[in-house]
Amino acid sequence: HVSALGIEEAFDSKYATSKLDGEMKVKENFPEAIILKPSIVYSVDDNFTTNFMRLLSLLPVMPLYYGGKTKFTPIHVTDITNIIYNIVQKKITGETIECIGPEIFSFKEILLKILKSINKKRLLFSLPLPLAKLNAKLFQLMPKPLLTMDQLKLLKYDNIISKKYKTNFDIKIKANKKFEEEINLYS
Repeated sequence: HVSALGIEEAFDSKYATSKLDGEMKVKENFPEAIILKPSIVYSVDDNFTTNFMRLLSLLPVMPLYYGGKTKFTPIHVTDITNIIYNIVQKKITGETIECIGPEIFSFKEILLKILKSINKKRLLFSLPLPLAKLNAKLFQLMPKPLLTMDQLKLLKYDNIISKKYKTNFDIKIKANKKFEEEINLYS
């Protein structure tokens, strides 16, 4: 079962509570199941980095929600597939595993790395929460929302290990891809 990292404290997010509910139901009905909790999964065609590359290419300024301080441990899609392969090979069962990449970045640091990869300079500014909420309410009206209220709520919670579960590194499955090196290949 694939869930998400950093959702345990996000009780105000529908996404997080639905993921937690799914985890609970899987554990109740399938005690031998593996639950994977990845951080942001990135690749050449993901929704995260490619959307930000596009936005940062077009917009002269980019708002930083919560000051851009939220932390993430991005993991490359090939590292996730390697984790799944190794779990099957090692016959691991009944575990919840937090799937993390080898680095921790703030949201601002991620945006700066994306800007560097596309060779752009943009003004990043901290958007006060009332304006961020208004921004999200407007964006979520779009056919393909750039930001929803629920995503804004999630952005206040770090997306790093909780220390409640094992990580892929704890079970001797490394994630080797470095975020900046990989996104430089995409631009």
